[in-house]
Amino acid sequence: MTLKIIKLSLKAIYNNKMRSFLTMLGIIIGVMAVVILVSITQSATKGITDSISSMGSDQITATISDEDVEISRDNVEQLTSNMFIDGVAPVISTSETVKHSSNSGSYSIVGVTTDYFDVLDITIQSGRLIADSDIEWTTGVAVIGTEVATDLFGTWDAVGGTITIGDRNYTVIGVLEEQGSSLVGSDDSKVLIPYSSAERITGQTSVNTFYIKASSSNMVDMAISRVETFLLQLTGDEDSYSVSNQSDVLDTMEDVDSTMSLLLAGIAAISLLVGGIGIMNIMLVSVSERTKEIGIRKAVGAKRRHIMLQFLCESCILSVLGGLIGLALSFGVIEIYNTVTQSATTINWAIAMAAIAFCAVIGVLFGSYPAAKASRLQPIDALHNS
Repeated sequence: MTLKIIKLSLKAIYNNKMRSFLTMLGIIIGVMAVVILVSITQSATKGITDSISSMGSDQITATISDEDVEISRDNVEQLTSNMFIDGVAPVISTSETVKHSSNSGSYSIVGVTTDYFDVLDITIQSGRLIADSDIEWTTGVAVIGTEVATDLFGTWDAVGGTITIGDRNYTVIGVLEEQGSSLVGSDDSKVLIPYSSAERITGQTSVNTFYIKASSSNMVDMAISRVETFLLQLTGDEDSYSVSNQSDVLDTMEDVDSTMSLLLAGIAAISLLVGGIGIMNIMLVSVSERTKEIGIRKAVGAKRRHIMLQFLCESCILSVLGGLIGLALSFGVIEIYNTVTQSATTINWAIAMAAIAFCAVIGVLFGSYPAAKASRLQPIDALHNS
């Protein structure tokens, strides 16, 4: 009997192909909205969290926000004597126009110490790193990222070349390994110079930002506590500085991702509800049009539950079929999106399956009233009104 009801439902849908498609359109759009929006959002968030995770769980960032607070490089480097801290790297950052021959561009200039490369796990592909002697003698040397090398020299083979920052020439002594795009700023577009050279360029003598490497990932909390105590002693105001670890940022990103996914899914689910209302409307029209069919079926022995199951089955098939079509179209749209944006977004299958299940629920909920109305028709009334 169940198989026969399904066949009758499919036949009824097939006999009204255009109306059935228009009925499913709301569901198709709703499923596409849910799957595409959530998948793109989660994929983008994953890229951001991956870039943060790549910085290492043992890295800590400290920032002094109060301009009246002055902390010297020597003060900051005293932290290395703590057993929970493996290294400290103060930095001075600014933005300057960098020139080489007829090529120029604005890049981030970062004054670093020798510990910077170890603390942030940065490596070079050619040349050498900045040495202590470079900082002591304020030598005009620079280590550049691959993007800077390509823009100014047209190749990554830039070691030995000369660049001009401001009114001073710098010899390129190293080119960093390619890092790629990153939320926290890629080193590909940075020019690293000795800390003392950056002090001369900016006139800055106080440390505003420094990075800390904990002795191990298990010691991060204790290292953070030690840094906070150190800064509180120097500043006397806990609001004048901030200390953060990548895990804090990751926790925040996960919360944002969950909130955004729920918000987008909720907005898109409204389309599914509108589609469900459309299904109920069409099913009510169908009941009115098929009163004769209902009357004949009841006259030859069909029970009330059989009539109700048939209309419920039609409603569910319309809803689920619309969901499957929407899912198939979502796959195609995401492939086009990946091609255009050169990204690697993938469908979140958990959300996709949840959307299809929601379609089935909508089919039952919005098909119940029309099905119940059809099942309550009396044979004589149905035949008389047909």
